Amino acid sequence: MSHFTLLVGSTLGGAEDLADHLAEKLCDLGHQAVIHTSPQFDHILIEPCHYLLLICSTHGAGDLPDNIQPFSRQLLEQRPDLRGLSYLAVGLGDSSYDTFCQAIRSLDQQLLDCGAMRIGDRLEIDVGQPDLPEILAGHWLDQQLERAGIDR
Repeated sequence: MSHFTLLVGSTLGGAEDLADHLAEKLCDLGHQAVIHTSPQFDHILIEPCHYLLLICSTHGAGDLPDNIQPFSRQLLEQRPDLRGLSYLAVGLGDSSYDTFCQAIRSLDQQLLDCGAMRIGDRLEIDVGQPDLPEILAGHWLDQQLERAGIDR
């Protein structure tokens, strides 16, 4: 069993709904999951055997949702040493905009710049497509857990 900390950046609730779904899936697989909808810097100061799952929608012209902006600012200002932090990243956006999933791309790069290690591929979901984000993210999560050798 592993522990997952889910940090959510959401404006209209889509990322929160997706986080609820993924947390339930993780729990069904025997893992522990905690969701933070007001992410703070100390939420990523987790044990080495824990994992971070970042779920963020893109707002406006590629902007971060208001609830995750303080977290992003703290990363930029403090530039913590996050070596040893393993994380997964999921973005929600609309591909009709040229800033499609820019928020998760920015957060992903901030974590990488601080030494964190992304597990597998970042998932970018186009909410304008007919496939439900929960289905896409569920399949993606299964693949990433398997590739990383995280007990399922």
